[in-house]
Amino acid sequence: MYHHSGSVAQQASGSAAGVLGHRAPDREAMLFQRCTWCGTAMYHRLLCPVCQGSDLRTERSEGTGTVRHTTVVHRNTPVARNVSLIEMAEGFVVRGRVMGPPVGIHSGDRVRLSTAKDPVRGEPVFQLVDEPYRAWT
Repeated sequence: MYHHSGSVAQQASGSAAGVLGHRAPDREAMLFQRCTWCGTAMYHRLLCPVCQGSDLRTERSEGTGTVRHTTVVHRNTPVARNVSLIEMAEGFVVRGRVMGPPVGIHSGDRVRLSTAKDPVRGEPVFQLVDEPYRAWT
C-alpha cells in the first residue's frame, strides 16, 4: 500500500511491524520494510522473503528508482495507461504508473516519486527524471 502525505510510520511498542500514525504532512513519502536480521528491503510484506523473519522495521524511501519492466494496459480505463515495476534505490520493487505517454516509458528509465496518486488503483505515480538518449527510435 502507498502512504501519501500525512501518514508516517511509527514503531509500535512491543510490535514487530510499524504502525501508521498521523503526523505533520510529509510530501512524497513512500514507506517500506527492512528485515533486521538479513537487511533485505521489501515493500509491504509480513515476513522477509529471504530469511522468513518477522522482525521488520519501517523506513522512508528517498523516492528515486529505475523502471525494471513496463507494459501498456487498455482495459478498465478509457485511455491506455502503463503499469510498471520500479526498482527503488533502497533495493525493493514496487508496482506503479509512470507519467507520460505509455509508449515512451522503457526499461532502464530513471524515475522519482510524484505527489500524484493513480485514480484507478491508488498505486504510486512516478515521473521521469531525465529523457534518456534513444538513437534507434
